[in-house]
Amino acid sequence: MISLRKRLARANQFVKLKGDESRHEQTDAWSNRDLIPLPPERRTWGWFHFFGFWAISSLNISNWQTPGTFLTQGLSVRQAMLIIVVGRLLISLFSTLIAWAGLKWHIGFTVQNRYTWGMRASYIPLLQRILLNFIWNAVQCWNGGRLVAVCITCIWPSFARIKNTFGPDIPTTTYEFVGFVVFWFLSTPFLWLRPEKFKIPFQIVTIWCGLGMLSWMIWALAVAKGVGPLWSTGQQIPGGSPWGASWLIMAGINQQVGGLAAGITNGSDFSRYARGRKHYIIGTILSCMVTGVLVCFVGLVTAAAAQKIYGEVYWNPPDLLMVMMDYGNGSSKARAGVFFLSAGFAFTAMFENICGNAVAGGIDLAGLFPRYIDIRRGAIITFVAAWIVQPWQLINRATTFIQVLSSFAVFLAPIMGMMACDYYLLRKRKIRLSHLYRTHDTNYWFWHGVNWRALPAWICGWAPTIGGLVVTVKLDPNPPRALVQLYYMAFLIGFFISAIVFYVLNLFFPVPDMDEFDEVDVYGTFTPREAERVGVVPLEYADSTDARRGLGRESTAEQVVVHDNGKKL
Repeated sequence: MISLRKRLARANQFVKLKGDESRHEQTDAWSNRDLIPLPPERRTWGWFHFFGFWAISSLNISNWQTPGTFLTQGLSVRQAMLIIVVGRLLISLFSTLIAWAGLKWHIGFTVQNRYTWGMRASYIPLLQRILLNFIWNAVQCWNGGRLVAVCITCIWPSFARIKNTFGPDIPTTTYEFVGFVVFWFLSTPFLWLRPEKFKIPFQIVTIWCGLGMLSWMIWALAVAKGVGPLWSTGQQIPGGSPWGASWLIMAGINQQVGGLAAGITNGSDFSRYARGRKHYIIGTILSCMVTGVLVCFVGLVTAAAAQKIYGEVYWNPPDLLMVMMDYGNGSSKARAGVFFLSAGFAFTAMFENICGNAVAGGIDLAGLFPRYIDIRRGAIITFVAAWIVQPWQLINRATTFIQVLSSFAVFLAPIMGMMACDYYLLRKRKIRLSHLYRTHDTNYWFWHGVNWRALPAWICGWAPTIGGLVVTVKLDPNPPRALVQLYYMAFLIGFFISAIVFYVLNLFFPVPDMDEFDEVDVYGTFTPREAERVGVVPLEYADSTDARRGLGRESTAEQVVVHDNGKKL
């Protein structure tokens, strides 16, 4: 028995994360190296990192297909592009708004929620994000596998005719499953890459896929000698449709912003890596507006030109690529061109999944088990979970479930509204960093670790729109009009209702000392210039005891008296 206990203790010490205490990388129930405020030497992201970060969410199949979604509803090309431009403007706005705490205080979403929800209740938004990371990682692996299957077919055309070895009870084919397996294994080595080192993959993805898309459009226009009738599509809303153009446009804008709600919500997970605020702002706005809109435009033009070549509209890139190869009679030139394009899409899907789902999932899991999980271990767990989730079941059978996941912004928008209200209006952009990593003597413990004000505020945000989500997913032929209208504005409704309710609750039931912050840079987080701007004393100039305790209320560096080797400064 004693021997077993010793073995378990040794195993625990082996698995437990280690941190450099001299760099304040303490490992305990609330903290580890990847959760503490990032020190300057780990903040390596410049403007191109953020340009690439948002570019990989644009240089993909779903964004390419976006205009087709609105055209099939009966909207015109101009109306579809209007939705895309307005949606991208709102994405730029909200992504900057929510990520600002990470830019100033260098903490991520996992820790950021502790001062809004309370230390224990912060698990509520955290668990939602973990669920989404697990499922979307699996779905992205499956979609990426389809592109890999096209690449394999380009090399060995006979692969497209491979015998299906799965039985009728399994909703997939050997062709699709092999692509998934290859994509999953090719992605795995990138899980060991820490976010600080993402620049080279971002460069490869942006250049390869960006040039590939432009080349595809130019080739299609040259071969077709123009565009097909799709390009001149006017408004064609069916006469019996209960919705006019204005409501369809509103729903489209909501869909645009809601589709990236998961990435906006945890924006501070990545904004904390910024070398400076201007890098995040320039890279994010430039990528969201230019790349996001341009990819939709290129997809629309390519589909319109391909319509003139092949006589049909192909919105799904893998389908169009296979048609191109067939019409090229499998020649080496056709296969080489299709391989270049499909490989670019596949590599983009790969790194979008690693960055947006696996790494983000790793950060969230680190918040649940800080003693044992860091970003790398969490990313590996998230990636392995793809086999448990079984995306072939979700994609090919449970289309309703995927639609629910796509509409999860109904629950995420209220979380963002509370985050913005708390940070900007209630706390006036001030946070006590030292109080975010302990349960005693902290402003963020509230009532047994729960800020009860957050729960009703969050529920009030999604309660008006959940009914519209239900009737939409059920494909109710005659849904209550009011429910659907609320659902078409779900993101904005959820964001502002939760923000207002949270503000009112704090007005009537105020929390003391909300605008406090540490007088001393407890974690060595800030450069001297940042410390001066924030109003804290750099750690090396402060008394060590006061620094560790993080004593004091709101003040500026000039108001604090500190000592260095007994000398008054």
